[in-house]
Amino acid sequence: MANKDDKEKQELEEQLSGQDANVSDNVEEETIEVTEGEPADDVATDPEPALTEEERLRVELADQKKAYLLLMADFDNYRKRTLREKQDMLKTATERAMGELLPVVDDVERALQMMQTATDVDALREGVSLIYDKFVKYLASQGVKPIESTGEDFDPDFHEAITMFPATDESRRGKVIDTTTRGYMIHDKVLRHAKVVVGQ
Repeated sequence: MANKDDKEKQELEEQLSGQDANVSDNVEEETIEVTEGEPADDVATDPEPALTEEERLRVELADQKKAYLLLMADFDNYRKRTLREKQDMLKTATERAMGELLPVVDDVERALQMMQTATDVDALREGVSLIYDKFVKYLASQGVKPIESTGEDFDPDFHEAITMFPATDESRRGKVIDTTTRGYMIHDKVLRHAKVVVGQ
């Protein structure tokens, strides 16, 4: 009886051992199948496809166009700002020049009032002379100076000949005999040519 039970126990152990081996084989096969199969979707993804040459050029062109538009906008703003600053400077300079000229105008007005009742001509002449000197000094402060002409050689860069007059002396030929309208320069530029009579 004991031998029969031992035999059945041994057969049962062999069956169980065989099932364990089959289970192990199936697990290994499944592991190998998973390892050698397609990768899972959530493990690896394909990289984005590279841009074609045409698409790359389109992107580059769009970037360059954007940079060009920004540059043009900056230049337009610079041009407008420079023009506005130039106009402001010109306006300020004009206001200052006119403001400094007003005292001379005041002196002329006073002289005109004195002419109505003045009996001393010499005093009136002296007053007008003082006003003239004051005005000339103002012009000099603004860089304006008269052009020397009478007795000088005729120079078309500074003189405008309005007539020719026969010279009584050979040395006066080609020289300015008389100045009908004085010329002026502002800094190194001719503001107005002197109108002169030239000997011939």
